[in-house]
Amino acid sequence: MSVNTPNAPDYVPGHGLLQGRTAVITAAAGAGIGGATARRFLEEGARIVIGDAHARRLKETEQALAAEFGAGRVTSLPCDVTDEDQVGALFALAEQTHGGLDVVVNNAGLGGTAALVDMSDEQWGKVLDVTLNGTFRCTRAALRSFRASGRGGVVVNNASVVGWRAQTGQAHYAAAKAGVMALTRCAALEAAEFGVRVNAVAPSLAMHPHLVKVTSEELLTELTAREAFGRYAEPWEVANVIVFLASGYSSYMTGETVSVSSQHP
Repeated sequence: MSVNTPNAPDYVPGHGLLQGRTAVITAAAGAGIGGATARRFLEEGARIVIGDAHARRLKETEQALAAEFGAGRVTSLPCDVTDEDQVGALFALAEQTHGGLDVVVNNAGLGGTAALVDMSDEQWGKVLDVTLNGTFRCTRAALRSFRASGRGGVVVNNASVVGWRAQTGQAHYAAAKAGVMALTRCAALEAAEFGVRVNAVAPSLAMHPHLVKVTSEELLTELTAREAFGRYAEPWEVANVIVFLASGYSSYMTGETVSVSSQHP
């Protein structure tokens, strides 16, 4: 399946919605939602600190973005969100490089397909540790930084529509993403007292090369057929909603999960 979305809308230019802000974005290397979010944040005027478990791909992403937007606005550090020390180092880099941060986008996640009856503890645990526990670790680091700075901040988590909707072979991923939604709601209540907002996006089907490699043609065709527009989303369309949640345009929203989907039941 091609990753060029048929009948996709025109790309939306930046409007300075994040001008002067510093953001940490996890799993930001490559062509998926994280990479699209990194680019969109730069187009909206932000400085970014990006992390990813794939060091080579991360460095290539940093170099490409720095060449386009300026080296002073892009910093990277390899980060496996299952490792607390690496998470701490990523947030410390934001503090050291930019004197603090304003936005955190928790994009890191891990999927896979396995029937529950045949699923091993290792398969279950690996997906939960990256997708849910990783989001917990980074959200905790973000809230500690925001509370210490006293200047507020925003967290945007990447959930999924499968956190609401059942899909065969996705019990581990669905449980993790439902957990991300619950974590988002609870963190939002706790963080409100020090001026921090916590929200999430829940995409349905955003196409990128990695998804094409790990998903069958038949499943992609089936999932696309469920979308009202008859197409899958471009990663930048999801990134646009992340920008909205990170910006002042969503100033009264917290604890919400926004569906980025045209999917019908």
